[in-house]
Amino acid sequence: MTVRLDRSSPRVKRRREKTNAPARPSLRSLTTADRPAIVEIFSHIKLFSTAEVTVALEVLDASFVPDQKDYQTLGADLEGKLVGWVCWGATPCTVGTYDMYWIAVDPSVHGAGVGSALVDEMEHRLKGVARLIVVETGGRRDYEPTRAFYLARGYEQVARVPDFYAPGDDQMVFV
Repeated sequence: MTVRLDRSSPRVKRRREKTNAPARPSLRSLTTADRPAIVEIFSHIKLFSTAEVTVALEVLDASFVPDQKDYQTLGADLEGKLVGWVCWGATPCTVGTYDMYWIAVDPSVHGAGVGSALVDEMEHRLKGVARLIVVETGGRRDYEPTRAFYLARGYEQVARVPDFYAPGDDQMVFV
């Protein structure tokens, strides 16, 4: 006989507190009501320029347009608060290639598995659909943890475009 415990039950909460095990993120679809929380997440991330945040929010807004197929988004909640999001879509003019356009996780929860949960779910949804997932990121030193995250997730660096984003900021391409 299998007994399932409600994760919100006091018994499970006490066990989590006792072992200091972090809560697992809850993944869900995003709505327009989530936009302010995503703006807040970006305000805590110091890597992105104002122009990059503007583009990310344009992509987010485009994902809310009914019946559009270009952008898929997913959010991650911890303790009822949106703390991360990911956006992906089919790469135009390709067969089975998808881009992970954006992933952002509030720095206060880095290391809690939020980014991994978002990428895992994106990959799960693309299984049998995508033959290749492409991720592009910066080559600056402050992006080292980001690149290490992709490598740890099994992505392989396949290209480096010197000075792509700006002088001294290469584009790093992972698949």
